[in-house]
Amino acid sequence: MTDAPLKLFNSLTRELETFQPVHTGEARVYTCGPTVYNYPHIGNMRAYVFADVLGRTLTHKGYELTHIINITDVGHLTDDADEGEDKMEKMAAEKAQSIWDIAKHYTEAYWEDIKALNIRQPAKWSVATDYIEEMIEFAKSIADKHCYELDSGLYFDVSTIEDYGRLARAITEDGEGRIDTVEGKRNAADFAIWRKTPAGETRQMEWDSPWGKGAPGWHLECSVMGEKLLGFPFDIHTGGIDHREIHHPNEIAQNQAFCGCGGLSEATNSGARIWMHNNFLVERSGKMSKSSGEFLRLQLLIDKGYHPLAYRMMCLQAHYRSELEFSWEGLEAALTRLKRMVMAAERIVDAPDGGVTDHPKFKPAREKFEAAISDDLNTPIALTALEDALAVKKVDTAIKRAVAEHMDAVLGLGLFQLTRAALRVRPKSAEISEEEIEDALARRKAARAEKDFATSDALRDELASKSVEVMDGDPLGWDWKLG
Repeated sequence: MTDAPLKLFNSLTRELETFQPVHTGEARVYTCGPTVYNYPHIGNMRAYVFADVLGRTLTHKGYELTHIINITDVGHLTDDADEGEDKMEKMAAEKAQSIWDIAKHYTEAYWEDIKALNIRQPAKWSVATDYIEEMIEFAKSIADKHCYELDSGLYFDVSTIEDYGRLARAITEDGEGRIDTVEGKRNAADFAIWRKTPAGETRQMEWDSPWGKGAPGWHLECSVMGEKLLGFPFDIHTGGIDHREIHHPNEIAQNQAFCGCGGLSEATNSGARIWMHNNFLVERSGKMSKSSGEFLRLQLLIDKGYHPLAYRMMCLQAHYRSELEFSWEGLEAALTRLKRMVMAAERIVDAPDGGVTDHPKFKPAREKFEAAISDDLNTPIALTALEDALAVKKVDTAIKRAVAEHMDAVLGLGLFQLTRAALRVRPKSAEISEEEIEDALARRKAARAEKDFATSDALRDELASKSVEVMDGDPLGWDWKLG
């Protein structure tokens, strides 16, 4: 394992803590995955880029990684505060399709985005509906001491465990809760463990239980799958910062009840030793919301001609706990930076000679990189360290490649698999093929060589009429760009 201790920010304690694995030499990580009722937007995908960098860093540090990402195909309501319709049932009704077909379609779309962003596969994709029996058994084990039944289902009484809401800092200085009182609940923050199917209704996803036919609450699945697949306590639980307010406090409450453990002054009583949350991606036009109709998903970026790894670069340029503002200009800048790094990588064509990385010329860059990723995954600084390594001159290229690949294995940009041509901006709506562009550019190059500038200018104007910008003198060496 590398020398620098890995320090991570624990949302539960609000402190930077040195990573100490529960099981020597292992790292067990659970990441809250998507609810597959719609396409993920790019803000959703930021959470998985962050979790991927975390997993890559743990691997880099020498730990045997077991990473679980769940797929929520039941139980998540349209209001995260435990009210409204089931998101899956609602979308199935709107589309007049089987809920199972809805889940399959959007799960596969999510997996396509995972692949496009060079996010590594987890040890397991755990699907909620595969664990219904285990959820019922889990609920039965805590029901007597921690739950009560209403006409609508089985509810968890948050007053039965210590420190409810500590993760969210849910209670204000005035002692006011964050959720309005709902009729029938003992406490405003109580939440459903099991939801009964209302009389006279039939749901596509419903199962028999001791509390009547129905479906599990959203929070139950993560407690069950985390315990079954990783064991309590496991090392790290990740998710978006929106999960920190309701979903994860409720999950923690269930974990405390199941383990019969005490308060959260001991972080392991929460079910995980460290809780980590990435901040929001902010987009000012309002197209981040799935209710807006056409929203910002990764495929939209691809359709506009941007390589998906430009978005990964954009995410890496900000610390995961900082807000990141999305703009097309920012994406263009991230793409340009990625192009420069790919160009530098393309000049390192020799194969590594056994992965030697300890050449003295690379020591400053390697130390800078190691310090950055060990400091709560400081990817903005780690990126500059990789650039420093790529800029080292008069050194064996095999060693340079080994150093760069070592760093890129953590950042996941795939620099040595990308090409400059792959990073050209080429919208899906383009009315000209790349073959036609290359043919016109070859003829233009020949005309310029013969000093036939009239033909050269005519070819340039012809390309411009089809939204092809010929980039003469471009410092990056790109021949053209589709507008």
